[in-house]
Amino acid sequence: MTAIAGAPPLLAVSELEVHFKLPGAAAPLRAVDGVSFEIGASEIFGLIGESGSGKSSVARAIMRLTPIAGGSVTLGESRLDQLEGKELRRERRRVQMVFQDPNDSLDPRMTVRQAILEPLHLGGGHGALHGRVVELLDRVGLDESYLDRKPHTMSGGQKQRVSIARALALQPELLVCDEAVSALDVSVQAGIINLLLGLQSELGISILFISHDLGVVAHLADRIGVMYLGRLAEVSSAEALTLRPRHPYTEALLAAEPEPKPSTHRSERPPAISGEVPSAANPPSGCRFRTRCRYAQERCTVEEPRLRDVAAGILVACHFADELVLGGRRT
Repeated sequence: MTAIAGAPPLLAVSELEVHFKLPGAAAPLRAVDGVSFEIGASEIFGLIGESGSGKSSVARAIMRLTPIAGGSVTLGESRLDQLEGKELRRERRRVQMVFQDPNDSLDPRMTVRQAILEPLHLGGGHGALHGRVVELLDRVGLDESYLDRKPHTMSGGQKQRVSIARALALQPELLVCDEAVSALDVSVQAGIINLLLGLQSELGISILFISHDLGVVAHLADRIGVMYLGRLAEVSSAEALTLRPRHPYTEALLAAEPEPKPSTHRSERPPAISGEVPSAANPPSGCRFRTRCRYAQERCTVEEPRLRDVAAGILVACHFADELVLGGRRT
């Protein structure tokens, strides 16, 4: 479900910066370097990029699990980046996180019942809590037989469903899913993705879905932000981004996707991305993608492109976005 046009965003991230000090380095590593985007009510926003792009640092900054060096994070009318103590705990109930590995987020000593009850108790929940736990399990496709089981007795997909149930316990408005399916088998991934789509439809919840897999994100999200080396390269609707990418990095990510029905005309596809992501501690001058871009010109070396509107609802950080005709997903 796409956010209602003209409605105020549920989450607004503006010029977000996250820095990390490196031993012996004079300058910090700028993991997130001026990222801005919005998520509307009942919208699924995907954030993609290779390892080291900064997407997980964005998620942790929104949750205030990582210090914010600059910019702002606004949830509704609350500036999460300015809150501390009880005020932060109260507002953070509105946004909950599902981590990549449920083995790290679930206490191995706790039963499923205890894991889901914990946020209910911390959130001041009272009354028929048993019924609430059963309801949450049912919502994620598990029954009462799981109540007294511990994580080591369950599969990866079952544990991730428990993690999602736990995240839903406080009835958040926004769910942040950081690589929530990447540790699962492909067949299990599909079940979790369909679960998230169902929850979004039934509850009207917004979702920030972070992944390195463009195919997964394109299936799930209404809009997608593409991150490269701490900054956004492109923001667009999922359909527009996959059919006609505007940034060379997005084109390269699409080219790297496996084809379900391999074409005999593989020469028609643009070459997949080559080389390694440069260090965020010492990014290239000008355009950060220029060292891996087959369209790079002299201007890209000296002038950093700004994220700008190139069409309705499409933002691109490329000097030549209006001129390049890039290859999208084959239909």
